[in-house]
Amino acid sequence: MARKKTNGAQDAQPISTAVEPTSSSSSLTSPPSPDRPPGPLSLAPLPGTRELVKVNNFNLTELKNACDDAVKRYLSRPELFKQIHQHTDVRLALGWLSVFVAGGTGLYGYKVEFEQSKPVVWVGLILYFLLTFTQTLYSYFIEGDIVFVGKRKTFSKRIMTERITLSSRTAPVSFSSTPPSLISAPFTSLTAPASAKPTPPQYTLSLTYVRSTSANKSLLAKGKTSAQAPYAQFFDAEGKMDADAFERWVGELVEEGMGGREKGT
Repeated sequence: MARKKTNGAQDAQPISTAVEPTSSSSSLTSPPSPDRPPGPLSLAPLPGTRELVKVNNFNLTELKNACDDAVKRYLSRPELFKQIHQHTDVRLALGWLSVFVAGGTGLYGYKVEFEQSKPVVWVGLILYFLLTFTQTLYSYFIEGDIVFVGKRKTFSKRIMTERITLSSRTAPVSFSSTPPSLISAPFTSLTAPASAKPTPPQYTLSLTYVRSTSANKSLLAKGKTSAQAPYAQFFDAEGKMDADAFERWVGELVEEGMGGREKGT
């Protein structure tokens, strides 16, 4: 005879509903904190008619630039983040400084006799190349693939500061399967076999998110995630961009990054 439970409760097994998307990778996350600021998906769409964005589908540079510009427009909304133009300002400062050095050196060489002006011209020439070289190094090693850096201050029982950084790149065409015949083929063969399924170019977006107290004395949350999707998902056959679909994709990525591991203060 089965024994009856005194509290009348039935056995129940918890069912996990969390599903990790296959197109993105992220750090370990925890349930959202009640102090978490609103994300992009919680905001109403912008009113009015959107500007039509149309590109050449065969030009990967145009496709990437269109997506980068859409990321900036979407995340720099007044309700979201204030864009930080630090990298652009540094590159512009170095560029204008090199122009002034070149102009001043040329003017000095024009006004002063050749033999007398040679030491100053040499100094100006070396300084110009150093500034140009520094600008190139900054763009390559420091700025890199960064397309958006934003900052926001919110108040929920305390003042919090958020900082978000997004980097993008294009994943070129690849082939999902490699037949055995291709492995043994000579490296001079550049033609892919008919059995290999090509993967179209994809837009890859990486995100880093940090939330801390206003004085940066305590780290509240930190998230890092990335996702990629084919350009065909956001552009039709005529090259017209589906802004709603792209912003929804970016918003999901930002929401995932904002749900980083919470740390107590």
